[in-house]
This record gives sequence, C-alpha cells and structure tokens, in this order.
Amino acid sequence: MSIGGGAANTTSLLRLINQRAVFTEIFRLGKASRPELAQVTGLSKPTISMALADLERARLVRPVGLRTGGTGRAALLYEIRPEAGWVLAADIGRTTVRLALADLVGDVVVRRQEPSAAGSYEGLLEQLVRLAAEVVAEAGLEPGDVTVTVFGTPGIHDKEGGALRLAPGLPGWERPGAVDALAGVTGSPYTVENDVDLAAVGEGAYGLGKEVSHFVLVSIGTGVGMGVVIDGGLYRGARGAAGEISYLPVSVPGGEDGPGFDRRRGEFESVASADGIVAAAARLGMTAATAEEVVDAARRGDAVARMVLAAEAGHVARALAGVIAVLDPELVVLGGGIGAQAGDLLAGPVAERLETLVALTPPRIEVSTLGPDAVILGALAVGLSTARDLVFERAVSAGPA
Repeated sequence: MSIGGGAANTTSLLRLINQRAVFTEIFRLGKASRPELAQVTGLSKPTISMALADLERARLVRPVGLRTGGTGRAALLYEIRPEAGWVLAADIGRTTVRLALADLVGDVVVRRQEPSAAGSYEGLLEQLVRLAAEVVAEAGLEPGDVTVTVFGTPGIHDKEGGALRLAPGLPGWERPGAVDALAGVTGSPYTVENDVDLAAVGEGAYGLGKEVSHFVLVSIGTGVGMGVVIDGGLYRGARGAAGEISYLPVSVPGGEDGPGFDRRRGEFESVASADGIVAAAARLGMTAATAEEVVDAARRGDAVARMVLAAEAGHVARALAGVIAVLDPELVVLGGGIGAQAGDLLAGPVAERLETLVALTPPRIEVSTLGPDAVILGALAVGLSTARDLVFERAVSAGPA
C-alpha cells in the first residue's frame, strides 16, 4: 500500500493501523471490552468502536457476552473468531511424528501421532501428507483452510539450499531442495524451525519460561541441543545454528581419538546423549539397551547406574559453564527424552557442580513440565503469531471493511 496520495490515503492507513492495534490486543488479552481496548491502545472510544465494527465485518472478531460484576453498565466483550484461521503444527522426529491442528485462538482440535517413517525420505514425506490430510479432514476442513503450517525438525534449515544440515536421523533431507517439498503437505504457507528451538518457544509461551526474559532449554535425548531465548525472543544466530551445543568441548573417554568420540556428533553429544549414557554404563560393566533403563536402575538405587548419572551431570554442568559465561541466563530448563525423564536426578547435581565451576551467579536449573508436547506447543505458538498477521492482511487485501 502506498502512503502517498493525500488525506484520503492517510486516513485509510490510520484506519488500518487502528484495526491492527485492536486486533492484536484482543488476540493478546483473549477477551476485551471497548473501555479495556481504549486503555491499552490509547485510542479514543469512538475510534475503538469503528475498528471493532471493521473487524466484525471482516469476520475476524465477534461479540462474546458481557463483563459483569463491576459498577456501571455491563461492558460488551469481544474475542477473536476461532475459525478465522487454522495452524497445523508438525514435530518430525527420528522415532515419532506428531501433528496438531489448532484454531486461531490456540485451541487444539485434532491430534495425530505415530512411529516415524524417517528411514526413507519419500516414506516420511508421504506420511506427512497423509497425516495432514487426515487431521484436516477430521476437523471438517479443506487443505486450503490451513493458514500456516510449522514443521519442527532436527538440524539446521538451509533456506537457500532447501535442505536440512546436521540431521543424520532424517536421511535424504540433506539433499538440495528436499525441504521445499514440504510446501505440498497442505499447500499453505509454511515455515521450518529447529525442534529444540521450538521447544524453547513452547517453554516461553506455555511453560517454565513464561515469565522469564532470558533462559535456555537444554534438550538431552537421542541428540543434544539448546534453544536460546534472549529478551523474550528466540535467538537463532547468523545461520540458524545458535544452540548447537553438541560441539562444546567436554572430556570424552580416550580423548578425540578414543572410542567415545564421534567428530560428526561433537564431544558433548558423544558423551551426554542417550547413546553416550548407554556406552558409559557398558564401560562400567552394566548391560543396558537404552538410556531409560539406566535411569530406571538409578531410581532403584543401582550403584553403577548412579555413577553413570553422576558423570552425566558433570558433562551437562561443564557444557553449561560455557553457556552461562556467554549468555548469563536466568533459567536453564532440562528437556528432551532423557532430560525430562532423568531431570529430577540431574538438576541438583548439575547445580552443585556449577557452583564449583563458575564464580558467576548461577541460573535456576529446572525440569520441563511440557513433556513430549514441547515442540508441538512451540510450533503452535510460532504458527499463531504468523497466522494472526496473515488473516489480518488477507482481510485487508479483500477490500475495505
């Protein structure tokens, strides 16, 4: 839209600015009355009334009832029309694929989860297309009704090359153009984000980071990673690689030439991931097929398993010492499959070890309460923010309200 052309264009622009301000505040507050909107936006009540009328005609907001209980006349409340937009969130993992469809106010209406077909690029893509179609159909929608789709994946999304880097658990997705095929999953605008970054966004929107401006989420599972939130916003870095803490130098058995080190995975991931925990147990004579078995044994009081988790706490603390020195977070959230399962066994020892490693004021160490939904919730939070802008812009482009 041009902002030139005299008073008419200026008036039209101001009207759109007012509509967006009112729409944004209703989105933030959930429900709001004219007096409340006037207070938070600084706009006059007549201007608020005009903006609300425009938004109602565009089918973006609706009256929802009266606010009672105060003095004076009951105030009419407005809310976002839930059906004004739809967000599809997908968590694409090596072992599991999860999808959720939510309306524009964030209410999840359909979920799907099944074992991942990650072993085959074509198989995984077909799985995503099928699951998305099932989810959309169950909600009574058409694929074109989805406003935006957000995919959470391991690794780094190379936007220029249309590929995933550092995602060995998703073979074939490193090929140029491989990620671009996700455009066909629903046909809607889409975005691809690192799964641990999305978990951090989920913590900020719905979890332990909700009232915290500076925090990190450390995910420990089949791999390790970190999502960084600075001043309340996700920090991705220059190339989307912020938080790739798998490459932080920590001690590994035998050093860089020893059997415990995998250069492709990095030192920290080699020792601290699920495979590293199983390998550490084996070196101490304990037979365990999974890291979960080691954690369960530690809970039962097994001495060897407790030694393994003590070493794990040391690895995590050494990695966090560098993070704290650079970022000074207020909070560290432990997440991921192992981080969540063993977090209560790790948080205390990690905090104690940090006291000896860092002279700075240490952050709180807490365990995520979001469980396996962390990535999906983060994807929904990202998608809702994008969808809000898209539905408003589409309503504006459709013509004057």
